[in-house]
Amino acid sequence: MAKVARDLNPGVQKMSLGQLQSAKGVACLRCKGTCAGFEPHSWRKICKSCKCSQEDHCLSSDLEDDRKIGRLLMDSKYSTLTARVKGGDGIRIYKRNRMIMTNPIATGKDPTFDTITYEWAPPGVTQKLGLQYMELIPKEKQPVTGTEGAYYRRRQLMHQLPIYDQDPSRCRGLLENELKVMEEFVKQYKSEALGVGEVALPGQGGLPKEEGKQQDKPENAETAAPTTNGSLGDPTKEMEYKATSPTPMVTHHSINSMNRLIHS
Repeated sequence: MAKVARDLNPGVQKMSLGQLQSAKGVACLRCKGTCAGFEPHSWRKICKSCKCSQEDHCLSSDLEDDRKIGRLLMDSKYSTLTARVKGGDGIRIYKRNRMIMTNPIATGKDPTFDTITYEWAPPGVTQKLGLQYMELIPKEKQPVTGTEGAYYRRRQLMHQLPIYDQDPSRCRGLLENELKVMEEFVKQYKSEALGVGEVALPGQGGLPKEEGKQQDKPENAETAAPTTNGSLGDPTKEMEYKATSPTPMVTHHSINSMNRLIHS
């Protein structure tokens, strides 16, 4: 291992360390207190102290997470889910939708309240539908503030949205013509592969109004197009809840294929 580290380009080591120095000392969520704090490795994406990954130390912040998603959605048909940063040179951040649930607790004369904050919730839905969606997620993965579920979502964002997949200038060692190819690839996947899921109740019709009027499904139809309006439909009918994650996605098979092309 030491020989490999010595053979690395010094510039690569400098770049890696420079990106992580500010995160030194962040506690490891996996080690539960036994790690003295994040100590960046010279060339591996792990902590020298406990050997766990960067993601296990949750080095990012809410703002950094929103910037990642904003960078992914900008210049796409989903840019309405982002907001421009004032004085940020065109940078956009994700307009995160948080959900706060307050439940009264009867414990004597003075009422108290139990408040649950979800760090993220699907956009464009009512609070009732948003809560129904959360209940379909395993308890340990629900993004409740301060819980393992919230950290899990952050780790997933760190792993799934590396900056070099969206910003060709962050790709190491690309020639000028390769940068142009990568720029075109980013534009292409934002146009053809990027998608934002919807959360809806089955049978609520997600088609445009003029198309929805023409749709005349029989009562025993098995499927129907979803919507994001959060309406509950006919209360006399037994309903089955359906949720698809609205986290922005892009197919990693395409990205990996491009990376192989660029680095081959």
